[in-house]
Amino acid sequence: MARGSAGESVLHKHLRVLDAFDALHPFRTLTEIADAAGLAISTAHRLVRELEREGLLERAPDRTYRLGVRLWEYASRTPGALGLRELARPWLGAVHSRVRQHAQLGVLSGRDVLFIERMSTRDAVVNATLIGGRIPLPVSSSGLVLLAHADPALVDEVVSAGWPRHTAHTIRDGRELRERLRHVRADGFAVASGHIYEESRGIAVPVMGPHGVVYAAMGVVVANDDAPIQPIVELLATAAAGITRDLERAYLPDGGPTEGRIRPLVSTSLRSLEYVLEHGVDGSGAPRGG
Repeated sequence: MARGSAGESVLHKHLRVLDAFDALHPFRTLTEIADAAGLAISTAHRLVRELEREGLLERAPDRTYRLGVRLWEYASRTPGALGLRELARPWLGAVHSRVRQHAQLGVLSGRDVLFIERMSTRDAVVNATLIGGRIPLPVSSSGLVLLAHADPALVDEVVSAGWPRHTAHTIRDGRELRERLRHVRADGFAVASGHIYEESRGIAVPVMGPHGVVYAAMGVVVANDDAPIQPIVELLATAAAGITRDLERAYLPDGGPTEGRIRPLVSTSLRSLEYVLEHGVDGSGAPRGG
């Protein structure tokens, strides 16, 4: 892989440009991209042009840039994100209709929980998450669930890197974090009361995949009051079990049209998938490679 004079790969510089965009800054000028990415304006201009040429960035008529649709195409091919999101949405909606606050779905991404779906009401309590947004694992109930079932090496990495303390209730150190993770594994759920905002409480449970591993965390953010949490835990557990069943059904059975290869997650009928495989078309119906 090509590297710059400072030892940084060209790919990493491109990623710095893409990382300049977030939920609060979906549009940026070239100067803003350079500033956010920490790049010289000439370097940012070259990288932006390359990304635009490949469809990873798009330029608007007002000369601002946004992330390109081609990134969504790539994301839609991973079962760990959009496929899971599509299957989980009906269950998440059922949870949201009961709690009438925030219901959300998060997956593990480095030392963060990445939220791939969220449903909210306008008068709900404060919630720091956004779709496509990240929160450090130790400060979120969803993050605690994911970290509790992750490789122990990741726990060590998280402790070494540290995390922000938003309130007096945020987990303080590695010792407290490890103790909390033991409780999460034993209890089967996590509660984060006032960890980010004093008046909000997060409650989350794991979503298991068809191979017995944790695929995601499903959680809610509700008022941090004296209301019992057990009914919400049971509601979340029921929904998570439903997602697990749908994940199992969505994986192709042995002997299907992709026998001998990785069994993909499919959110369409098997007859539709067989047609796609037989005719060599993509999801739009257009021939591949044409």
